[in-house]
Amino acid sequence: MSTAQLTDNLQFAYWVPNVSGGLVVSDIEQTTDWGIDYNRRLARTAEEVGYDYALTQVRYLGSYGAESQHESVSFSLALLAATEKLKVIAAVHPGFWQPAILANLATTASEIHGGRFALNVVSGWLKDEFQKFGEPWLEHDERYRRSGEFLQVLRAIFAGDHAEVNGDFYRLHDYSIRPHPTIAPELFQGGNSTAAQVNGGRYADWYFLNGAPVDELKIQIDQVRRHAEEAGRETKIGVNGFVILEDTEAEAHAKLRDIIAHANREAVEGFAASVKQAGQSTADGKGMWANSSFEDLVQYNDGFRTGLIGTAEQIHARLEELRAIGVDLVLTGHLNFQEEVERFGRDIIAPLRASSRVPATA
Repeated sequence: MSTAQLTDNLQFAYWVPNVSGGLVVSDIEQTTDWGIDYNRRLARTAEEVGYDYALTQVRYLGSYGAESQHESVSFSLALLAATEKLKVIAAVHPGFWQPAILANLATTASEIHGGRFALNVVSGWLKDEFQKFGEPWLEHDERYRRSGEFLQVLRAIFAGDHAEVNGDFYRLHDYSIRPHPTIAPELFQGGNSTAAQVNGGRYADWYFLNGAPVDELKIQIDQVRRHAEEAGRETKIGVNGFVILEDTEAEAHAKLRDIIAHANREAVEGFAASVKQAGQSTADGKGMWANSSFEDLVQYNDGFRTGLIGTAEQIHARLEELRAIGVDLVLTGHLNFQEEVERFGRDIIAPLRASSRVPATA
Protein backbone atom coordinates (compact mmCIF):
# COMPACT_ATOMS: atom_id res chain seq x y z
CA MET A 1 0.00 0.00 0.00
CA SER A 2 1.43 3.38 -0.99
CA THR A 3 1.93 6.12 1.59
CA ALA A 4 2.43 8.77 -1.08
CA GLN A 5 0.65 12.09 -0.68
CA LEU A 6 -2.67 12.44 -2.42
CA THR A 7 -2.32 16.23 -2.79
CA ASP A 8 0.12 17.76 -5.29
CA ASN A 9 2.00 19.71 -2.61
CA LEU A 10 2.05 19.74 1.16
CA GLN A 11 -0.80 21.98 2.30
CA PHE A 12 -1.18 24.00 5.48
CA ALA A 13 -4.00 24.89 7.85
CA TYR A 14 -4.01 26.79 11.12
CA TRP A 15 -6.15 26.45 14.22
CA VAL A 16 -8.55 29.37 14.50
CA PRO A 17 -8.25 30.78 18.05
CA ASN A 18 -11.99 31.32 18.51
CA VAL A 19 -11.74 30.20 22.15
CA SER A 20 -10.03 32.13 24.92
CA GLY A 21 -6.58 31.10 26.10
CA GLY A 22 -5.09 30.37 22.70
CA LEU A 23 -3.75 26.91 21.85
CA VAL A 24 -1.93 26.18 25.11
CA VAL A 25 -3.20 25.52 28.62
CA SER A 26 -0.66 27.91 30.04
CA ASP A 27 -0.63 31.27 31.77
CA ILE A 28 2.35 32.41 29.71
CA GLU A 29 1.92 35.86 28.19
CA GLN A 30 0.64 35.79 24.61
CA THR A 31 -0.77 38.24 22.08
CA THR A 32 -3.34 35.82 20.63
CA ASP A 33 -6.93 37.04 20.95
CA TRP A 34 -10.14 35.06 20.49
CA GLY A 35 -12.23 37.98 19.18
CA ILE A 36 -13.62 38.36 15.68
CA ASP A 37 -11.59 41.44 14.68
CA TYR A 38 -8.32 39.73 15.56
CA ASN A 39 -9.41 36.58 13.73
CA ARG A 40 -10.49 38.41 10.59
CA ARG A 41 -7.07 40.04 10.41
CA LEU A 42 -5.36 36.72 11.11
CA ALA A 43 -7.34 34.96 8.35
CA ARG A 44 -6.36 37.59 5.81
CA THR A 45 -2.71 37.29 6.86
CA ALA A 46 -2.84 33.50 6.65
CA GLU A 47 -4.16 33.46 3.09
CA GLU A 48 -1.62 36.10 2.04
CA VAL A 49 1.32 34.01 3.30
CA GLY A 50 0.16 30.76 1.72
CA TYR A 51 -2.12 28.92 4.14
CA ASP A 52 -4.77 26.82 2.44
CA TYR A 53 -7.21 26.16 5.31
CA ALA A 54 -8.30 27.44 8.71
CA LEU A 55 -9.96 25.12 11.27
CA THR A 56 -12.46 26.68 13.66
CA GLN A 57 -12.73 24.93 17.03
CA VAL A 58 -16.00 23.75 18.56
CA ARG A 59 -16.51 24.14 22.27
CA TYR A 60 -19.66 24.89 24.29
CA LEU A 61 -18.28 24.86 27.83
CA GLY A 62 -15.16 26.27 29.41
CA SER A 63 -12.54 23.54 29.55
CA TYR A 64 -8.73 23.34 29.51
CA GLY A 65 -8.72 26.99 30.58
CA ALA A 66 -10.86 28.19 27.65
CA GLU A 67 -13.59 29.95 29.59
CA SER A 68 -15.07 31.77 26.58
CA GLN A 69 -15.78 30.52 23.08
CA HIS A 70 -17.39 31.59 19.82
CA GLU A 71 -19.59 29.06 18.02
CA SER A 72 -17.68 27.36 15.22
CA VAL A 73 -20.05 27.45 12.22
CA SER A 74 -21.10 31.10 12.48
CA PHE A 75 -17.50 32.11 13.18
CA SER A 76 -16.34 30.21 10.11
CA LEU A 77 -18.86 32.04 7.93
CA ALA A 78 -17.51 35.37 9.21
CA LEU A 79 -13.97 34.34 8.27
CA LEU A 80 -15.10 33.26 4.80
CA ALA A 81 -16.69 36.69 4.31
CA ALA A 82 -13.39 38.34 5.31
CA THR A 83 -11.23 36.36 2.87
CA GLU A 84 -11.06 35.43 -0.81
CA LYS A 85 -9.06 32.19 -1.12
CA LEU A 86 -8.81 30.63 2.32
CA LYS A 87 -10.90 27.50 2.93
CA VAL A 88 -12.51 27.42 6.37
CA ILE A 89 -13.36 24.19 8.18
CA ALA A 90 -16.04 24.32 10.87
CA ALA A 91 -15.88 21.62 13.55
CA VAL A 92 -19.28 20.11 14.42
CA HIS A 93 -20.57 17.51 16.89
CA PRO A 94 -22.98 14.77 15.79
CA GLY A 95 -25.62 14.62 18.48
CA PHE A 96 -26.01 18.40 18.45
CA TRP A 97 -26.73 18.75 14.71
CA GLN A 98 -29.28 17.08 12.43
CA PRO A 99 -27.05 16.09 9.49
CA ALA A 100 -29.49 16.85 6.67
CA ILE A 101 -30.04 20.38 8.03
CA LEU A 102 -26.28 20.84 8.30
CA ALA A 103 -25.89 19.58 4.71
CA ASN A 104 -28.27 22.34 3.57
CA LEU A 105 -26.36 24.97 5.55
CA ALA A 106 -23.02 23.72 4.16
CA THR A 107 -24.35 23.71 0.60
CA THR A 108 -25.54 27.31 0.85
CA ALA A 109 -22.25 28.39 2.45
CA SER A 110 -20.33 26.60 -0.29
CA GLU A 111 -22.35 28.33 -3.00
CA ILE A 112 -21.92 31.77 -1.42
CA HIS A 113 -18.19 31.38 -0.85
CA GLY A 114 -17.01 29.54 -3.95
CA GLY A 115 -16.65 26.07 -2.44
CA ARG A 116 -14.46 27.23 0.46
CA PHE A 117 -16.62 25.90 3.32
CA ALA A 118 -15.79 22.50 4.86
CA LEU A 119 -16.85 20.45 7.88
CA ASN A 120 -14.80 18.62 10.50
CA VAL A 121 -16.89 15.91 12.19
CA VAL A 122 -15.69 15.44 15.76
CA SER A 123 -17.38 12.89 17.97
CA GLY A 124 -17.04 14.79 21.26
CA TRP A 125 -15.21 13.88 24.45
CA LEU A 126 -16.59 16.38 26.99
CA LYS A 127 -19.43 14.55 28.75
CA ASP A 128 -20.56 17.71 30.57
CA GLU A 129 -21.56 19.34 27.27
CA PHE A 130 -23.98 16.56 26.41
CA GLN A 131 -25.37 16.41 29.95
CA LYS A 132 -25.96 20.16 30.18
CA PHE A 133 -27.73 20.12 26.82
CA GLY A 134 -29.87 17.17 27.89
CA GLU A 135 -28.51 14.96 25.10
CA PRO A 136 -27.76 11.26 25.55
CA TRP A 137 -24.13 10.46 26.32
CA LEU A 138 -22.74 7.55 24.31
CA GLU A 139 -19.55 5.67 25.10
CA HIS A 140 -16.58 6.08 22.80
CA ASP A 141 -17.15 3.54 20.04
CA GLU A 142 -20.87 4.33 19.88
CA ARG A 143 -20.05 8.03 19.45
CA TYR A 144 -17.86 7.13 16.49
CA ARG A 145 -20.50 4.80 15.05
CA ARG A 146 -22.91 7.75 15.17
CA SER A 147 -20.28 9.94 13.48
CA GLY A 148 -19.92 7.33 10.74
CA GLU A 149 -23.63 7.51 9.99
CA PHE A 150 -23.49 11.31 10.19
CA LEU A 151 -20.78 11.35 7.51
CA GLN A 152 -22.76 8.92 5.38
CA VAL A 153 -25.82 11.21 5.43
CA LEU A 154 -23.71 14.22 4.40
CA ARG A 155 -21.99 12.26 1.62
CA ALA A 156 -25.27 10.85 0.32
CA ILE A 157 -26.86 14.31 0.09
CA PHE A 158 -23.82 15.88 -1.59
CA ALA A 159 -23.40 12.95 -4.01
CA GLY A 160 -26.71 13.15 -5.87
CA ASP A 161 -30.48 12.90 -5.90
CA HIS A 162 -32.86 10.58 -4.05
CA ALA A 163 -30.48 9.95 -1.14
CA GLU A 164 -31.32 7.03 1.15
CA VAL A 165 -29.70 6.21 4.50
CA ASN A 166 -31.11 3.71 6.98
CA GLY A 167 -28.99 3.72 10.10
CA ASP A 168 -29.39 3.25 13.82
CA PHE A 169 -28.95 6.98 14.52
CA TYR A 170 -29.97 8.73 11.29
CA ARG A 171 -32.37 8.01 8.47
CA LEU A 172 -32.91 9.74 5.16
CA HIS A 173 -35.67 8.89 2.69
CA ASP A 174 -35.61 9.87 -0.99
CA TYR A 175 -34.06 13.26 -0.32
CA SER A 176 -32.69 15.56 -3.02
CA ILE A 177 -31.13 18.90 -2.17
CA ARG A 178 -31.95 21.92 -4.34
CA PRO A 179 -29.79 23.56 -5.47
CA HIS A 180 -27.23 20.78 -5.53
CA PRO A 181 -23.77 22.05 -4.42
CA THR A 182 -21.57 23.08 -7.33
CA ILE A 183 -18.60 22.11 -5.15
CA ALA A 184 -19.44 19.60 -2.43
CA PRO A 185 -18.09 20.72 0.96
CA GLU A 186 -15.06 18.67 2.00
CA LEU A 187 -15.59 16.37 4.98
CA PHE A 188 -12.94 15.90 7.67
CA GLN A 189 -12.97 13.24 10.40
CA GLY A 190 -10.96 13.93 13.52
CA GLY A 191 -9.61 11.27 15.86
CA ASN A 192 -6.88 8.77 16.60
CA SER A 193 -8.75 5.65 17.68
CA THR A 194 -9.41 2.48 15.70
CA ALA A 195 -13.06 3.53 15.29
CA ALA A 196 -12.03 6.96 14.02
CA GLN A 197 -9.63 5.41 11.51
CA VAL A 198 -12.46 3.29 10.10
CA ASN A 199 -14.66 6.36 9.65
CA GLY A 200 -11.83 8.35 8.12
CA GLY A 201 -11.01 5.68 5.58
CA ARG A 202 -14.58 4.75 4.65
CA TYR A 203 -16.43 8.06 4.70
CA ALA A 204 -14.24 11.18 5.00
CA ASP A 205 -12.29 13.19 2.44
CA TRP A 206 -9.67 13.99 5.08
CA TYR A 207 -8.52 12.41 8.32
CA PHE A 208 -7.12 14.67 11.08
CA LEU A 209 -4.67 13.17 13.58
CA ASN A 210 -3.44 14.56 16.89
CA GLY A 211 0.26 15.32 17.07
CA ALA A 212 2.69 12.42 17.42
CA PRO A 213 6.20 11.35 16.40
CA VAL A 214 6.66 10.27 12.79
CA ASP A 215 6.76 6.52 13.52
CA GLU A 216 3.45 6.64 15.42
CA LEU A 217 1.81 8.74 12.72
CA LYS A 218 2.85 6.33 9.99
CA ILE A 219 1.10 3.42 11.71
CA GLN A 220 -2.15 5.37 11.82
CA ILE A 221 -1.84 6.70 8.28
CA ASP A 222 -1.29 3.20 6.91
CA GLN A 223 -4.40 1.98 8.76
CA VAL A 224 -6.60 4.79 7.44
CA ARG A 225 -5.36 4.29 3.91
CA ARG A 226 -6.03 0.55 4.21
CA HIS A 227 -9.64 1.21 5.22
CA ALA A 228 -9.99 3.67 2.32
CA GLU A 229 -8.53 1.19 -0.15
CA GLU A 230 -10.91 -1.53 1.03
CA ALA A 231 -13.80 0.89 0.47
CA GLY A 232 -12.56 1.73 -3.04
CA ARG A 233 -11.78 5.35 -2.23
CA GLU A 234 -9.01 7.69 -1.06
CA THR A 235 -8.61 9.70 2.12
CA LYS A 236 -6.13 12.54 2.55
CA ILE A 237 -4.24 13.01 5.82
CA GLY A 238 -3.85 16.05 8.07
CA VAL A 239 -1.60 16.17 11.15
CA ASN A 240 -1.63 18.58 14.08
CA GLY A 241 1.61 20.27 15.10
CA PHE A 242 2.43 23.17 17.42
CA VAL A 243 5.09 25.38 15.83
CA ILE A 244 7.90 27.06 17.73
CA LEU A 245 10.11 28.64 15.07
CA GLU A 246 13.16 30.52 16.34
CA ASP A 247 16.58 31.56 15.06
CA THR A 248 18.30 28.84 17.10
CA GLU A 249 17.30 25.43 18.42
CA ALA A 250 18.18 26.55 21.95
CA GLU A 251 15.77 29.50 21.74
CA ALA A 252 12.96 27.28 20.47
CA HIS A 253 13.33 24.72 23.25
CA ALA A 254 13.67 27.47 25.85
CA LYS A 255 10.31 28.83 24.67
CA LEU A 256 8.77 25.35 24.93
CA ARG A 257 10.08 24.99 28.49
CA ASP A 258 8.66 28.42 29.35
CA ILE A 259 5.20 27.46 28.05
CA ILE A 260 5.23 24.26 30.10
CA ALA A 261 6.65 26.01 33.19
CA HIS A 262 3.66 28.39 33.12
CA ALA A 263 1.14 25.58 32.59
CA ASN A 264 -2.17 25.98 34.38
CA ARG A 265 -1.84 22.76 36.37
CA GLU A 266 -5.46 22.66 37.56
CA ALA A 267 -6.79 23.15 34.02
CA VAL A 268 -4.41 20.59 32.50
CA GLU A 269 -5.28 18.00 35.13
CA GLY A 270 -9.00 18.71 34.66
CA PHE A 271 -8.59 18.24 30.93
CA ALA A 272 -6.70 14.99 31.50
CA ALA A 273 -9.59 13.71 33.62
CA SER A 274 -12.16 14.71 30.99
CA VAL A 275 -10.40 12.98 28.10
CA LYS A 276 -10.44 9.62 29.83
CA GLN A 277 -13.69 9.33 27.88
CA ALA A 278 -11.59 9.40 24.71
CA GLY A 279 -8.78 7.02 23.78
CA GLN A 280 -8.32 5.53 27.25
CA SER A 281 -11.92 4.30 27.26
CA THR A 282 -11.70 2.33 24.01
CA ALA A 283 -11.65 -1.45 23.99
CA ASP A 284 -8.06 -1.53 22.69
CA GLY A 285 -6.83 1.52 24.65
CA LYS A 286 -5.95 3.39 21.46
CA GLY A 287 -7.02 6.88 20.56
CA MET A 288 -6.60 10.55 21.32
CA TRP A 289 -4.68 11.30 24.51
CA ALA A 290 -4.43 7.60 25.45
CA ASN A 291 -0.72 7.95 26.28
CA SER A 292 -0.32 11.72 26.67
CA SER A 293 1.84 13.07 29.50
CA PHE A 294 1.11 16.20 31.53
CA GLU A 295 3.58 18.13 29.35
CA ASP A 296 1.92 16.86 26.16
CA LEU A 297 -1.50 18.03 27.32
CA VAL A 298 -0.32 21.61 27.82
CA GLN A 299 -0.98 21.74 24.06
CA TYR A 300 -4.37 20.11 24.06
CA ASN A 301 -4.03 18.26 20.76
CA ASP A 302 -0.56 16.85 21.48
CA GLY A 303 0.99 19.39 19.14
CA PHE A 304 4.40 19.43 20.82
CA ARG A 305 4.86 15.74 19.97
CA THR A 306 5.00 16.35 16.20
CA GLY A 307 8.35 18.08 16.58
CA LEU A 308 7.85 21.33 14.66
CA ILE A 309 10.14 23.03 17.16
CA GLY A 310 13.49 24.54 16.22
CA THR A 311 15.03 26.50 13.36
CA ALA A 312 13.54 26.87 9.89
CA GLU A 313 15.96 24.21 8.62
CA GLN A 314 14.91 21.75 11.33
CA ILE A 315 11.20 22.35 10.71
CA HIS A 316 11.70 21.91 6.96
CA ALA A 317 13.41 18.59 7.66
CA ARG A 318 10.52 17.40 9.84
CA LEU A 319 8.00 18.44 7.20
CA GLU A 320 9.88 16.33 4.65
CA GLU A 321 9.62 13.37 7.04
CA LEU A 322 5.88 13.94 7.34
CA ARG A 323 5.52 14.20 3.58
CA ALA A 324 7.43 10.93 3.16
CA ILE A 325 4.95 8.97 5.32
CA GLY A 326 1.95 10.30 3.39
CA VAL A 327 0.90 13.49 5.18
CA ASP A 328 -1.00 15.85 2.88
CA LEU A 329 -1.66 18.75 5.26
CA VAL A 330 -0.09 20.14 8.44
CA LEU A 331 -2.41 21.89 10.92
CA THR A 332 -0.38 24.44 12.87
CA GLY A 333 -0.88 25.96 16.29
CA HIS A 334 1.11 28.92 17.62
CA LEU A 335 1.60 30.92 20.81
CA ASN A 336 1.32 34.38 19.23
CA PHE A 337 -0.73 33.67 16.13
CA GLN A 338 -0.61 36.89 14.13
CA GLU A 339 3.16 37.29 14.31
CA GLU A 340 4.00 33.58 14.07
CA VAL A 341 1.62 32.71 11.22
CA GLU A 342 3.20 35.51 9.22
CA ARG A 343 6.72 34.25 9.95
CA PHE A 344 5.77 30.63 9.25
CA GLY A 345 4.44 31.65 5.86
CA ARG A 346 7.58 33.63 5.05
CA ASP A 347 10.20 31.22 6.39
CA ILE A 348 8.53 27.83 5.85
CA ILE A 349 5.65 27.86 3.34
CA ALA A 350 7.16 30.21 0.75
CA PRO A 351 10.53 28.39 0.44
CA LEU A 352 8.76 25.01 0.42
CA ARG A 353 6.44 26.08 -2.39
CA ALA A 354 9.31 27.67 -4.32
CA SER A 355 11.38 24.50 -4.13
CA SER A 356 8.49 22.33 -5.36
CA ARG A 357 7.84 24.37 -8.51
CA VAL A 358 8.84 22.70 -11.74
CA PRO A 359 10.63 25.15 -14.10
CA ALA A 360 8.75 25.83 -17.33
CA THR A 361 10.27 24.26 -20.44
CA ALA A 362 10.33 25.68 -23.94
